[in-house]
Amino acid sequence: MKSFSSLAKSVKFTQIGSETRLDEKDADLEFIGRGRSAYVFKIRGTNKVLKVFFAPFEKIAKEEANIYTILQGIHYYPNIYEHGPNYLVIDYIAGDTLFNCLVKGIAVTEAQISEIDYALDMARARNLNPSDIHLRNILITKEGRIKIIDVARFRQTKKCKQWDDLKSAFYRLYRRRLFPKKAPEWVLNLIAFLYKKRLISALP
Repeated sequence: MKSFSSLAKSVKFTQIGSETRLDEKDADLEFIGRGRSAYVFKIRGTNKVLKVFFAPFEKIAKEEANIYTILQGIHYYPNIYEHGPNYLVIDYIAGDTLFNCLVKGIAVTEAQISEIDYALDMARARNLNPSDIHLRNILITKEGRIKIIDVARFRQTKKCKQWDDLKSAFYRLYRRRLFPKKAPEWVLNLIAFLYKKRLISALP
């Protein structure tokens, strides 16, 4: 198998205004997603993921790698296998994000919410400050277990209320018997947009 560093070097981006376009990649890399700062690929023939950061965000690669290293041994977080100047390699996690659960109508249980709380408490026990917790970085595996990814902001010092607000919405609204357990993607994106702009004080 090719080295992780050579696979990372095969990924070429073009910056067009505020957008970053993927131009090239090795055939062994299967595109599975992108975020604000990186593209993510599954490495074919493995259960590993390569996350390659855009040039303006390369410093995040080192920070996130360091945090994953601190979290090693806590099964709620992926193992990290290697990192470089603009990439890191972690476990591939098969499952649905909480965002996808809402889009697909997959039920989220109180036990799973409690498990997320426990996973975040375990990170705090290692002197981290879990932050930027949202619907797209919490996954429920095929076995119904919790996994948390995208931990780059776990060392920020200010308090982040996002998880508290999400949890409040779960207990006040979602768990009600008649509350819809499925929502269109555009509705969820609109709520997230309004929340980020502080046009709503907390998630409904």
